[in-house]
Amino acid sequence: MVNLGEFREELKGQRIAGRVIGGNLKPYETRAQIVEGQWPHNDKAFLWVDSPADAFFVQIQGSGLVEMDTGENIRIGYAGQNGHPYYAIGRELVKRGELTKDNVSMQAIEDWLNTHPGKAEELMNTNRSYVFFKESPDTQGGPTGGENLPLTPLRSLAVDRSLLPYGLPLYVDAAEPVPGYGPFRRLMIAQDTGGAIIGPVRGDVFWGHGQTAEELAGPMKAEGRYWALLPKRQG
Repeated sequence: MVNLGEFREELKGQRIAGRVIGGNLKPYETRAQIVEGQWPHNDKAFLWVDSPADAFFVQIQGSGLVEMDTGENIRIGYAGQNGHPYYAIGRELVKRGELTKDNVSMQAIEDWLNTHPGKAEELMNTNRSYVFFKESPDTQGGPTGGENLPLTPLRSLAVDRSLLPYGLPLYVDAAEPVPGYGPFRRLMIAQDTGGAIIGPVRGDVFWGHGQTAEELAGPMKAEGRYWALLPKRQG
């Protein structure tokens, strides 16, 4: 993993990943190549899931719980990424006229993938990014975020790490995530990041685990603002 900001000030916050071949840094395989089996790096799958769409969405989330046939839950967390930039397939569906900006959501995307199995893989592969996982220890709270601390539902926020530090308190004031929920106003802590979290006023709320969390997280694209709370300078 190369932090480009260490080489050029104008590239601060940008990173790329690759491997050294013959003294040159070469890119890793794309999502399309990896799902086709072109991944000659001796990594082994430790879990298989029933749905390609579920596997895709857990890569976007960066962590998750996998429910086994026995009823056991295995927590998985982020282990690495192939270095290619994240591209939102919801944006691609809007571009193709399959969805609109008003109705695009995780639920709408998942429904499209499940009802178009012959086109689903091609669509998912427009996102060249691929995330790898490892088994994570079970914690008292949620999954471990980028700050290396368990995330807390409705209190942990993913932010652009090139602009905001982990541990920063933020008071968030956003429109209601879904009709009937009411305005989203609360104190949160910057504790995580993500490939799609780019910009000074962009955040991703950790809603927790379960059906209710999914119903709220999927359609949320509310506009809003936040205030960073900083210690008052003495003297």
